Amino acid sequence: MSFFFVDLRPMNRSATHVVTEFVLLGFPGCWKAQIFLFSLFLVVYVLTLLGNGAIICAVRCDSRLHTPMYFLLGNFAFLEIWYVSSTVPNMLANILSKTKAISFSGCFLQFYFFFSLGTTECLFLAVMAYDRYLAICRPLHYPAIMTGRLCGMLVSFCWLTGFLGYPIPIFFISQLPFCGPNIIDHFLCDMDPLMALSCVPAPITEFAFYMQSSLVLFFTIMYILRSYTLLLRAVFRVPSAAGRRKAFSTCGSHLVVVSLFYGTVMVMYVSPTYSIPTLMQKILTLVYSVMTPLFNPLIYSLRNKDMKLALRNVLFGMRINQNS
Repeated sequence: MSFFFVDLRPMNRSATHVVTEFVLLGFPGCWKAQIFLFSLFLVVYVLTLLGNGAIICAVRCDSRLHTPMYFLLGNFAFLEIWYVSSTVPNMLANILSKTKAISFSGCFLQFYFFFSLGTTECLFLAVMAYDRYLAICRPLHYPAIMTGRLCGMLVSFCWLTGFLGYPIPIFFISQLPFCGPNIIDHFLCDMDPLMALSCVPAPITEFAFYMQSSLVLFFTIMYILRSYTLLLRAVFRVPSAAGRRKAFSTCGSHLVVVSLFYGTVMVMYVSPTYSIPTLMQKILTLVYSVMTPLFNPLIYSLRNKDMKLALRNVLFGMRINQNS
């Protein structure tokens, strides 16, 4: 998709200085603090890749996990790897950089992938809630409804909708005149900092972008809440305590992930960001874009016996192969 962001800026600028790069301030501090942050984020990034990669391997290698729920979970783990990779590698390079610069095209590429992958994550969480609703509220019809073909269609829908929804609005944002200053007080290229640097106001473009993002958040979270309301009603009707515990264990992990992700995203993109201090905006963005992908493998594996067993088999299988 990179062709959307190469030499797209209008040539008829009245300004004498045209921005060719942006400066991402990130997390300012002394050199020792920068080295500490670099080490911390590097460890978080590596653990995120290992954790989500282990889930993908477990789902792929263990035949007991060849079910719709784990198929969606494996795709979700794959998404999380790309989501965290859209921000952290550049953030690590930025910490060690003296100029802390990112090119104009690179900034909008990151902007595009960050929002596309975030939208895809919202859709995946809604699809996973639909899967849990069917499994618990309509267990007899579940195998007939949640077929491999439907799973493939739902996964394709999530990826295509996420990536096809933002090229046009981000294209129009990239066409705005940026004539200086070029300093972004953030660790990534986000909507608010970029709009603040535009030389001319663009209320229609800004409104359309936020309306699109808000609609995605609103409809997916409302669908998730509706699904889990019906699901909880069905769980409380289960006569056995063991059955209720099993239902809660399979759904509790998903609810934790939904709460962690949507809680911070709603604060950032639904509430007015001008009332949120800049440092708090950075921390909130870190939570849903960096920490959530790190916690997801722990949340899903620690609360799921099948996943724990599959991960143990994968890890021990790798050790046996290495020893032999």
